[in-house]
Amino acid sequence: MRLIDKVTLITGSGSGIGRSTALRFGEEGAFVIVNDLDAVNGEETAKQIRGNGGKATFIQANVADPQSVQELVKQSHEKYGRIDVLFNNAGISGVGAIHETEPEQWDKVIEVNVRGVFLMSKYVLPGMMERKSGNIINMSSCIAEIGLARRASYSASKGAVLALTKSMQVDYAPYNIRVNALLPGTILTPFVEDFLARSYDDPHIAYESLRKRQLSGDLGRPEDVAQAAVFLASDESKFMMGSPLYIDGGVVFGKNA
Repeated sequence: MRLIDKVTLITGSGSGIGRSTALRFGEEGAFVIVNDLDAVNGEETAKQIRGNGGKATFIQANVADPQSVQELVKQSHEKYGRIDVLFNNAGISGVGAIHETEPEQWDKVIEVNVRGVFLMSKYVLPGMMERKSGNIINMSSCIAEIGLARRASYSASKGAVLALTKSMQVDYAPYNIRVNALLPGTILTPFVEDFLARSYDDPHIAYESLRKRQLSGDLGRPEDVAQAAVFLASDESKFMMGSPLYIDGGVVFGKNA
């Protein structure tokens, strides 16, 4: 029970990595505030946590909208009195090189992936600063460290999140608030499976190509990232500050011969 009685807010936890992390947080004894734009998926995550004996509440909100975020934080404080851990997990993908990307597509990716982290942190931080205690985990990606074809908007957003993480840590260390980032490789989520099915004539060939990119020889699973998130959310990582944590199967620092 590494997160016993910690109040944890996880954005984008209606599916994929967010849901897997929410379930793990619940198993570790946390009070889990499930957040997602999709109410059906969000409620299902909370239901599964409670079904496993955990404690969970679903609050719908759009992470890119200031009023929506403020209402989410307000309701969280009204129910639990504080937020101990914020996991800025919500995000969307963007496919295309610069010349292929329309301005509105670029803006949408930046809005959710960067503005969402900014807004959630902006409105959660004052409570943490007042208590002089807090823990923020930002979802970056190994793509912040490597070049990958036709991912211009996504890589820009995740690079921004990694840089923001380091800057936040400097600003909020005096308040005993830790800020770290997760940098996953390609994780086999429902989103990725759907993307492969829609984007390639033979999804199996595309999947095999993705597998070969990683020294592990396979894609990661949401549970792999969830385990890393538990570590960062717990006191076991108390000496990690402003750090990138890679869960990438060896993409960044390895290369197959």
